[in-house]
Amino acid sequence: MVEQHCVYLDADDKDLKAHHVVLWKNEEVAGYTRLLPPGISYDTMSIGRVLTTSQFRKHGLGKTLMQYSIEQCRLLFGTGNILIGAQLYLKAFYESFGFKQEGAMYLEDNIPHIQMRLI
Repeated sequence: MVEQHCVYLDADDKDLKAHHVVLWKNEEVAGYTRLLPPGISYDTMSIGRVLTTSQFRKHGLGKTLMQYSIEQCRLLFGTGNILIGAQLYLKAFYESFGFKQEGAMYLEDNIPHIQMRLI
């Protein structure tokens, strides 16, 4: 949040209904995702709050984290689509997992985002 100049209390009622994935590397948090069941953010399951901390970027950990998060969504919530609100500059990253853009770009916290779906 600080890195992207979005300084605000991030906890919301969704956190209490989510499964939280934390990626640890050498006893440090290297990444995080929040997995939400259908009906919380979207009508289908979703992955949000995807991050890799700055010191652990460019080592492939984001790919590992995202693949694990997709697998966990399927185990926890069954088959179905997975929706994400992705930062626009990461479109190709999410496309590498099979996500496809839906709709137009929108601003969230003054950052360009797109909705993407994995079928």
